[in-house]
Amino acid sequence: MRNLTARMRTPRHPRLWFEIVLIAVSYWTYSLIRNAVPEQKAEALRNADWIWQAEQILGIAVEQSVNHAVNGVTWLIVTMNYYYATLHFIVTIAVLVWLYRLHPGRYAATRLVLFATTGAALLGYYLFPLAPPRLMNGVDFIDTVRVHDTWGSMASGNLAEMSNQYAAMPSMHIGWSVWCGVTIVALARPLWVKALGVLYPVTTLVVIVCTANHFWLDAVGGLMCLALGYALSYAWYARLPHQLPRTVPALAPAASTPAGTGRAPDDGVRTRPPGEPEPEPAATASGPEGVAPRR
Repeated sequence: MRNLTARMRTPRHPRLWFEIVLIAVSYWTYSLIRNAVPEQKAEALRNADWIWQAEQILGIAVEQSVNHAVNGVTWLIVTMNYYYATLHFIVTIAVLVWLYRLHPGRYAATRLVLFATTGAALLGYYLFPLAPPRLMNGVDFIDTVRVHDTWGSMASGNLAEMSNQYAAMPSMHIGWSVWCGVTIVALARPLWVKALGVLYPVTTLVVIVCTANHFWLDAVGGLMCLALGYALSYAWYARLPHQLPRTVPALAPAASTPAGTGRAPDDGVRTRPPGEPEPEPAATASGPEGVAPRR
């Protein structure tokens, strides 16, 4: 049993077909479960009021002002709408592909972080339903997707009926973007790429607030889920993902044995056991002393 566990914890080279199927099935399952969570509208709105009041006490309740200010710059808010709807998936998949191609030894551990983070988020959606700011009653937030008629977001417009509108806590836009950022900063070599790794989650935080899809505290929830993901990965591999070897060492081919014999194939050379006397040389056709026998 111990050997089996050790083998499972040993990084292996990922299989492309398996990873494609795993990611596709996992995201389908995530969407199915997320959207199957009961839309407890009344509780979600009460929780939103509680979050808003808590932020006011903390002095960080600036989401409404930011939302109104950025909405006045049409090209900027429209760009943010498309950013929110698309890069969340594009960048995450791109980082997974980059890991698969250039860091196969770290791929499984880093993927485990992402999957564990997402699993924790599903639990949060169920235990703490939360309306996004744009759906609050009595607070003048602007639903920027509706106002500017942009496409692609499951949060507003015609696609809203296909998704759970009260799953704002935790924010997986933050959970996934910080996962991307940490991975890039830890593993990329060019300084400008590391800078992009820092810029991406920071920009995502600004976008989710300006579009009124999340509170600041939703981002904190996303970071907590991500921390749990890293903790589980560390507990399994005993190291953080970036501390694992970059590549997977090739396994030495085992010697093949003939089926059913349990022995290595005969190479024509017999090994004499210790203590066995050396056999006498066989008589040759020429007889002793090399003299041919008389006929």
